[in-house]
Amino acid sequence: MNHRAQRTRWSCRIAAVAVLQVGLAAAAVAADEPWAERTRALGATETMPSGPLSKDQLEVLTNTGKDLFEAHFTTLDGVGRPEATQAIDPTRRRHPREQVFFRTAGPDAGSCAACHNQPAIGGSGDFVANVFASEGFESADFDSLDPQFSSERGTNHLFGAGLVELLAREMSDELQSIRTRALSEARSSGTTVRLPLEAKGVDFGHVSADPDGSVNLDELDGIDTDLVIRPFTQKGVMTSLRQFTINALNHHHGMQADERFGPRWTGSDDFDGDGKSAEISSADVSALVAWQATLPAPVQLIPAASGWAEAAAQGETSFSDFGCTSCHRPALPLETLSFTDPGPFDQAGTLNDGQVSASAIYDIALLDWAKSLPRDEDDRVLVPLFGDLKRHMMTDNQIDVLGNELLSQRFVDRNIFMTAELWGVGSTQPYGHRNDFTTLDEIILAHGGNGREARDAYAAASESEKSALIAFLKTLVIVP
Repeated sequence: MNHRAQRTRWSCRIAAVAVLQVGLAAAAVAADEPWAERTRALGATETMPSGPLSKDQLEVLTNTGKDLFEAHFTTLDGVGRPEATQAIDPTRRRHPREQVFFRTAGPDAGSCAACHNQPAIGGSGDFVANVFASEGFESADFDSLDPQFSSERGTNHLFGAGLVELLAREMSDELQSIRTRALSEARSSGTTVRLPLEAKGVDFGHVSADPDGSVNLDELDGIDTDLVIRPFTQKGVMTSLRQFTINALNHHHGMQADERFGPRWTGSDDFDGDGKSAEISSADVSALVAWQATLPAPVQLIPAASGWAEAAAQGETSFSDFGCTSCHRPALPLETLSFTDPGPFDQAGTLNDGQVSASAIYDIALLDWAKSLPRDEDDRVLVPLFGDLKRHMMTDNQIDVLGNELLSQRFVDRNIFMTAELWGVGSTQPYGHRNDFTTLDEIILAHGGNGREARDAYAAASESEKSALIAFLKTLVIVP
């Protein structure tokens, strides 16, 4: 054997030993940490993003967020919360939970996509995906199976959610500036000043200020006393995608975000007692928020079926004539497409822009789908949400089917709901806050209270007019 051949054989043996050693090391790691059964996207974003992100940087972050949204979390990740409840405020359970999944009090799903999947990931869900929403604070009874302790809810879609949050922020700024102006005018005039509260053309009642600095908020309509619009959930009680995400991770999966359930607020790195710490980092939350905030807006798409375009055009006119647009406003103007995370209005347990050195900035204008958004003469984006980001009473003495919840949530009465944004309604049946209306005709006729006048106009219309209105609504779709 020549020296070259011998060297080659020794090189192969050394390489084989090296591979064996790596394999043994990998096997040892796998014995301690079975990575194949853990969610690999967790921790993929090592630090919270900050400052403006380029299109490429945003794409990397949103891809991770999508992976996390689709991931089926496991007990190795920290699924379950045997010693904690689904409450928004970190709350200990009275009795340790033996089973991981518990339908009425959660955890109730292995992944976000298990419920948000119609017609695509990030969308809505059928009745089978309904969840149960508790009152949300530590005083509720979280152990009972009795439905009187929770309200059943259908899944809302998240398409266009970044635009919705941006609208809510701008409207909140407008309303709070009106309160500030009322106080200033009251001090300078020495008299009580009463001003209308209006943001982007939506009426939220009145605010009164006295010279001594006190404020009267008895005339508010459809908004909380801090004048912050909370655009998420069907009750309109979640301020931001970040808050919504942290709540849902704990409620539905038993996955606790450090920024609320970690040592800073609870004094424990395993508040839920499942043996896992650091289950969801702030960077993980940021990735999830980035993906949701950049989901494309629903569009209007007219089917090719003969006569549909003509019927939809007639139906759009009737939609206005019947008075539906008094709440389901076709579009609201938006000044900026720069989405910052964390945002300005979140409170304890959800990071806000005052708790980080610099928020990340996701410029939605960089995204291809945003280029087709309509604009007004002032170059403001017209967000075609068919909503008003305001809560309304949905029942009266004659029609009360939408008042069937058994408890209030976050001080919002049982028969009061946020106006449902209708963009995407053609892709997200069934309808209603419980997903228990199978047709658009049924849910329209269920409107009472603030929606009664428009409902009655629809009910009195001819069958062809009703059909045309439905044809129009079914053109408002989500295109994955």
